[in-house]
Amino acid sequence: DDRSENTSVISGTSEITMECVANARPLIKLSISWKKDGVPVSSGLSDFNRRLTVLSPVVSDSGFYECEAVLRSSSVPSVSAGAYLHVLGNTHAYESEEVFELVCAVVHLYFTCSCCASLTGIAPNITAGPSDSTVIDGMSVILHCETSGAPRPAITWQKGERVLASGSVQLPRFTLLESGSLLISPSHISDVGTYTCMASNSRGIDEASADLVVWARTRITNPPQDQSVIKGTKATMTCGVTHDPSVSVRFVWEKDGQVIIPQSLPRLRLDVNGTLHISQTWSGDIGTYTCRVTSVGGNDSRSAHLRVRQLPHAPENPSAVLSTTEKRAINLTWAKPFDGNSPLIRYILEVSENNAPWTVLLASIEPESAAVTVNGLIPARSYQFRLCAVNDVGKGQFSKETDRVSLPEEPPSAPPQNVIASGRTNQSIMIQWQPPPESHQNGILRGYIIRYRLTGLPVDIQYKNISNPDVTNLLLEDLIIWTNYEIEVAAYNGAGLGVYSHKVTEWTLQGVPTIAPGNVKAEPVNSTTIRFTWTAPNPQFINGINQGYKLLAWEPGKEDEMTIVTVRPNFQDSVHVGHITGLKKFSEYFTSVLCFTTPGDGPRSAPRRQRTHEDTPGAVGHLSFTEILDTSLKVSWRDPNEKNGVLTGYRISWEEYNRTNTRVTHYLPNVTLEYRVTGLTALTTYTIEVAGMTSKGQGQLSSSTISSGVPPELPGPPTNLAISNIGPRSVTLQFKPGYDGKTSISRWQVEAQVGVTGENEDWVMVHQLANEPDARSLEVSGLNPYTFYRFRMRQVNIVGTSPPSQPSRKIQTLQAPPDMAPANVTLRTASETSLWLRWVPLPEWEYNGNPDSVGYRVQYSRTGAQSKALLHIIADRLEREFTIEDLEEWTEYEVRVQAINGIGAGPWSQPVRGRTRESVPSCGPTNVSAFATTSSSILVRWFEVPEPDRNGLILGYKVVYKEKDSDSPLQFWTVEGNASHSVQLTGLGKYVLYEIQVLAFTRIGDGRPSSPSILERTLDDVPGPPVVILFPEVRTTSVRLIWQPPSQPNGIILAYQITYRLNSTNSNTATFDVLNSSARQYTVTGLRPESVYVFRIRAQTRKGWGEAAEALVVTTEKRARPQPTSRPTVPQENVQARSVLLSWEPGSDGLSPVRYYTVQVRELPEKSWTVHSASVSHESSSYIVDRLKPFTSYQFRVKATNDIGDSDYSEESEAITTLQDAPDESPTILTVTPHTTTSVLICWQVSEQDVSLIALTCFSIFVITEKEGTIKLVVKCQPCMEEKTALCDFCSSVDLTKHKRYEIRMSVYNAVGEGPTSSPQEVFVGEAVPTAPPQNVVIQSATATQFDVTWDPPPLETQNGDIQGYKIFFWEYQRKNETEKLRTLFLPEGGVKLKNLTGYTTYMISVAAFNAAGDGPRSLPTRGRTQQAAPSAPSFIHFSELTTTSVNVSWGEPVFPNGILEGYRLIYEPCMPVDGVSKIVTVDVKGNAPLWLKIKDLADGVTYNFRIRAKTFTYGPEVEANITTGPGEGAPGPPGEPFISRYGSALTIHWTNGDPGRAPITRYVIEARPSDEGLWDILIKDIPKEVTSYTFNMDILKQGVSYDFRVIGVNDYGYGSPSQPSPSISAQKVSPFYEEWWFLVVVALVGLIFILLLVFILIIRGQSKKYAKKSDSKMVSLDESRFPALELNNRRLSVKNSFCRKNGVYTRSVDFSLSEMQPLILWIDPGNLLTSSFLKIEIVEVILSQPLILSLFLNHQGSDSEYEVEPNRQKTHSFVNHYISDPTYYNSWRSRTPTPSHLAPGSRAPIAGFSSFV
Repeated sequence: DDRSENTSVISGTSEITMECVANARPLIKLSISWKKDGVPVSSGLSDFNRRLTVLSPVVSDSGFYECEAVLRSSSVPSVSAGAYLHVLGNTHAYESEEVFELVCAVVHLYFTCSCCASLTGIAPNITAGPSDSTVIDGMSVILHCETSGAPRPAITWQKGERVLASGSVQLPRFTLLESGSLLISPSHISDVGTYTCMASNSRGIDEASADLVVWARTRITNPPQDQSVIKGTKATMTCGVTHDPSVSVRFVWEKDGQVIIPQSLPRLRLDVNGTLHISQTWSGDIGTYTCRVTSVGGNDSRSAHLRVRQLPHAPENPSAVLSTTEKRAINLTWAKPFDGNSPLIRYILEVSENNAPWTVLLASIEPESAAVTVNGLIPARSYQFRLCAVNDVGKGQFSKETDRVSLPEEPPSAPPQNVIASGRTNQSIMIQWQPPPESHQNGILRGYIIRYRLTGLPVDIQYKNISNPDVTNLLLEDLIIWTNYEIEVAAYNGAGLGVYSHKVTEWTLQGVPTIAPGNVKAEPVNSTTIRFTWTAPNPQFINGINQGYKLLAWEPGKEDEMTIVTVRPNFQDSVHVGHITGLKKFSEYFTSVLCFTTPGDGPRSAPRRQRTHEDTPGAVGHLSFTEILDTSLKVSWRDPNEKNGVLTGYRISWEEYNRTNTRVTHYLPNVTLEYRVTGLTALTTYTIEVAGMTSKGQGQLSSSTISSGVPPELPGPPTNLAISNIGPRSVTLQFKPGYDGKTSISRWQVEAQVGVTGENEDWVMVHQLANEPDARSLEVSGLNPYTFYRFRMRQVNIVGTSPPSQPSRKIQTLQAPPDMAPANVTLRTASETSLWLRWVPLPEWEYNGNPDSVGYRVQYSRTGAQSKALLHIIADRLEREFTIEDLEEWTEYEVRVQAINGIGAGPWSQPVRGRTRESVPSCGPTNVSAFATTSSSILVRWFEVPEPDRNGLILGYKVVYKEKDSDSPLQFWTVEGNASHSVQLTGLGKYVLYEIQVLAFTRIGDGRPSSPSILERTLDDVPGPPVVILFPEVRTTSVRLIWQPPSQPNGIILAYQITYRLNSTNSNTATFDVLNSSARQYTVTGLRPESVYVFRIRAQTRKGWGEAAEALVVTTEKRARPQPTSRPTVPQENVQARSVLLSWEPGSDGLSPVRYYTVQVRELPEKSWTVHSASVSHESSSYIVDRLKPFTSYQFRVKATNDIGDSDYSEESEAITTLQDAPDESPTILTVTPHTTTSVLICWQVSEQDVSLIALTCFSIFVITEKEGTIKLVVKCQPCMEEKTALCDFCSSVDLTKHKRYEIRMSVYNAVGEGPTSSPQEVFVGEAVPTAPPQNVVIQSATATQFDVTWDPPPLETQNGDIQGYKIFFWEYQRKNETEKLRTLFLPEGGVKLKNLTGYTTYMISVAAFNAAGDGPRSLPTRGRTQQAAPSAPSFIHFSELTTTSVNVSWGEPVFPNGILEGYRLIYEPCMPVDGVSKIVTVDVKGNAPLWLKIKDLADGVTYNFRIRAKTFTYGPEVEANITTGPGEGAPGPPGEPFISRYGSALTIHWTNGDPGRAPITRYVIEARPSDEGLWDILIKDIPKEVTSYTFNMDILKQGVSYDFRVIGVNDYGYGSPSQPSPSISAQKVSPFYEEWWFLVVVALVGLIFILLLVFILIIRGQSKKYAKKSDSKMVSLDESRFPALELNNRRLSVKNSFCRKNGVYTRSVDFSLSEMQPLILWIDPGNLLTSSFLKIEIVEVILSQPLILSLFLNHQGSDSEYEVEPNRQKTHSFVNHYISDPTYYNSWRSRTPTPSHLAPGSRAPIAGFSSFV
């Protein structure tokens, strides 16, 4: 261990004893042996070999003594310890004892050396000093310095003034050994200098110096590379060397182990730098060349293989003979030629046919073949063949030609082509043909044989021989007229007649008839028909098939307007008959008849003039009446439009309406057009008729009704419109005619609102019916399917048009399939497998069905293909485009579109055609093969890509290869062009298995690689050096090393060779050993302690020994981890765009040589450290760090690794920024869209790396390819003008030419260069979306649900084509996301009506125009608000606190107020009459009142219907709900009858518990009512369930009013039945004195006296005025019906409405008089008294059980002013309110109402069918 020290003694000492103490278990198996300098020692041993005694030591006894302890029969390794013994020549007394200890798992060993002499001290002495040394850079060197002295001298090594190593100082790479020597490992060039060893102790100092020279190691840094050169070219084998300038190097080249003497051959030249040049290479130069460099600075060698390729030789002995087994075939054989040192790729076979120029017949014959059969040759032709071989150098010489071989002649094997026969005349047929294909003529043609005969008849075949082969037509003459012939043609040559063609049939031509039909007669049958008779022409003159006859008729001078009727021939009758109908009445016509055949018409018969018969005339025109008097009127008319003969006069008649016996008729001459009708009866309705007359009689009547003395008027509207028979396009209207305006109706008009959504739609005329005055229904046709209509009618008479009728109900016509196809269908190329289809969607009115079911069906198929067409359904009715996917590349398709709905499909659009874009091949080449040619090259061959999978023009091929099962990236070898189908892959790894695929590429990009992958291994070679050499165990005399197989085995490893020697000795002294291939470790013993050894390991394959790996080791046990290297540096001149050269200075290796370095890199800013390489050579002090990013900052650090472990990482290098580089990625074109009609907007994206590059120069390159050529544009990068997204980095607009298709590619460039181009994108320039929005958007609020929106189109220069429509976007203000809607207008109109809007709502509207290219920008939003409308129903109605007589009603505001809410109207009534009475109550609540109301006048157990509706300027719809008053089922029963006790101002109510019902009572409620009012109201709520009494203060009651109280129990089922009312009690506090009885008696007496006095005075005064006028007073009397008639005058009763005193603070004072009482229904309207209050109440009671009852009228005669009721003011009670409140009084009135037997004079009759009114 560290206590082990060397020992020095003086010669002559008596003895020295060395002790070896070993601690082991079991001790009996311990064996100890001694060695001196590695030689076993047997003498001087004692104590079981523990002690070694040297008697009288002399100088020769000096040496290294070592003891070794071993446990016998144990696997525990031996343990040893030792020390140096130095015997000095001087005799001094010295005594020393040293103990050495080494501890292991089992054995503990102590080594003690002691001397028995005494020593006083010795000065230091350097016994063996350093000597001048020379070392090679990177190797280790030991400078010896052995000393003596006592005490032991301390050793210090210096270089100049710098201390390198001492007992306390140790610099990296400098190690002080135990012997005092200095180990420098590894040595550097900077270590050159003088080194001084200084020995010192207390007795003095001694020193010695030596010079060290360090030579730079001689290395081959640019070794020769394997080469393959073409014969005759120059080969250059480099051997670049780095070496020390002071060392001369010598280059020796060997070829296959033989030394080359360049001077011996003029073709060889050896440069000073070691490069060997071989010119005019030939096959003799093929071999392995080794460059050996020798120098005192080290030796090195490298090898490479030279292969000389040349063109292959011509195939030998080609022979061609006729095949004996196959017809038209020749067998060809040859001998395989020399391949030119490059494997043959294929043979090329050329042929010369009939001495024609040589042409390639077979371009790719397998190289292994030596024979081939040539098939498909043509008879009667001679052939010569020649071949050539092809390797990767090129095409060799052609072989000599074979003998010419001729094939025998054969008859033509194919018939003449394109045989055509056509009838020329009725007796001749022209035949034309073309010769058989030349390849099927099989000899020289001699002529043709034509055979023909009558079709289908057993007649002889006739032949025509044409002996001139150049004649290819023949006119067959003398044939039978109009006869069918079958014809065949065959060619013949010297060998015979060939094949006949397929039969062609042809007729001789027909002729047209040459004579007209005979006996033609024509006569009119009636006024519109002429009858013809004729006989057929003689068949011999028809000259063909009689197709029929044509009857002709035309008016004179109008022959071009001829009427033609075709009549089929009648072969049964001899006389033919025909008619021409529909002629004009009483008109002259020329008539004729002709016969026709297929070729044409025969001659006409002679024209004959005929006139159709006379007929009655049509109706007179414009019948009108004027000068209408009581007894006469004037009738006017016009001539009939259709006279149909000679007018002889007019007939006019008139009669009283529906009284035919009063008819008067007059006949007028034909010149009379007016007539005065006289003798009429005043104010009588007459029917007047006028008709024209001819000789045939009276024409059509024109009639009308008129009232004498009463001019006709405008008619009234029809009524009672009803609709039936609703169809898709028609309905039937039934109606009741309106007022006819005192004349007959001449026309009915039907108007309609189309697409009805509101009441304000425009009315349009949709139907008219004339001259049907008695019509009561009509069918309205021409309607649009699935459209809402509302109809109205008008009726028209001679005066004019009536007002419209009341509209009918709204109806919707039925659905029907669409009537039209989508318009403007266009098809554009979208991609390699898709087409972009566009169309204009159907307008809404063409849907003909539910819009949700409207969509489109797209049908597409390959043009000309017979396969079934494919269909795709698009469900969106507004969709305007569709991309058809999954198509074949580069294929033309035909596409059609039709609209569909829920009923069916509409018509198809016209088909459009489009072709998909060129694409990459969809599969790889076929028949891919590969075979290794050398250890670093593979020949790959393939066939072409199948035609259907090419998808474009093949521009070349790429071979894709990588090592199998490795993570290395794919490598590509490009072969340009489609002619070459093979390539030699070079530079491959040796003996490596590769996966190989081949792909083809087009201009679009790379196709799919071939599949499956081809596996091929390169040939083996000598291996590379073993790797990872480590020395895990190092002793002073032994080492154990381990290693891993070579990373490039280049074959199968057969063995390893290990060579080792001292680093300071020559390589010839090395020891070597050969190990088997499985060995991975090796132990060497018997080494010198503290020495540097060089170990070399190399592997062997069957190709020989490979390159050796070299490692140093120091035989010392004092090893440690290496020290960190110096801070790495990167000189700026070594900084590249993607790599830097990193340099460092090694640190101390810790006496264990560095095995490798690890380099880490970190990308700034602040990215983590990553390992770039963990296998940098230990000999390196620099390293090229590659795979870096351009223009990026990095830091680097290095660590060293030796056998002990890793050093710490070095200090980080300075930040280094790599240089710029050309971009290595193409930009990605995201979109290419038409920007205007002459420009496109291109948006693209670049990689993150290229973004940083662009930031420096900020430029892009656009390469825009057009059919006319390529245009290269340079544009500056601009940020994307659209919204910035992750998918759009840059964009630019490019101006192009209109109406052209462009292909656009892009590349990025910077100051360094240009990157690759992107994939192409196609675009058609000429269509672009509008670039400006519509202008001047104006909104007019038409109704509460409709806007009229108008706008101007975008400026013309921004429309970029025809505007096809507009999109109107509208949404509620500040609710865009939730409410935005779209209305699409597919017409270029400037306005639209937006309907179905929400009333009184602010909307924002934006308009965008669109054309065929797409949508333009939106206009800025414009604001508008709809008008007020009726509100929606209140959102809810809720009931609470339901008792037997009251309920709280609350409701919610409408969801859509549609305006300013003015209030609500609440109406409630019992669902069934209560006691025969149905009371309807209406309450109006103002808008700012609470949304609740307390209803207190209900009857128990009755179901009520509540209806509430809100009001803006009008009322909206109602929300209704039913509620049944209590008690409900399961509710508590009535408590016991309460009684009341009074204590001062407090009242206590007592009661007893009643039936709790189905659930426990939860609380009690006390209700109260004024004793005279009858309306119960809750007074106290939430009384605890446990109590049966409750006390409250009378302050909550109104003073002076008597109240009744009752108690109600409440449980979970609701309010129960109330108790019986308590006795009435007055809410009167203790009265003051003036309310005491005695005070009242006094006041009464005083008042009586005063009254008596006043009466006396009045009597006296009345006597004086007894004759004065009496006052108007009326008494109560009984009428005859025994009803009291009561009139009160000058007396007014004040009635207060107390119904809702808790729900409002305003009341109204109303005065009224009981003016009369009549036997009518009771009308009580206290609601009219509250017209200005919060609540307006209308009460209507209908008493159903009695037909006649008493009525009480409350006539409003009071003021309309309002006042506020003071809170403490007592309420005035009236008998009116009393009667209103208590239903019992109604019953009493009803029961006392008698049924009168008759009515009193002047009384009113009862009103039947009574209904309420306000």
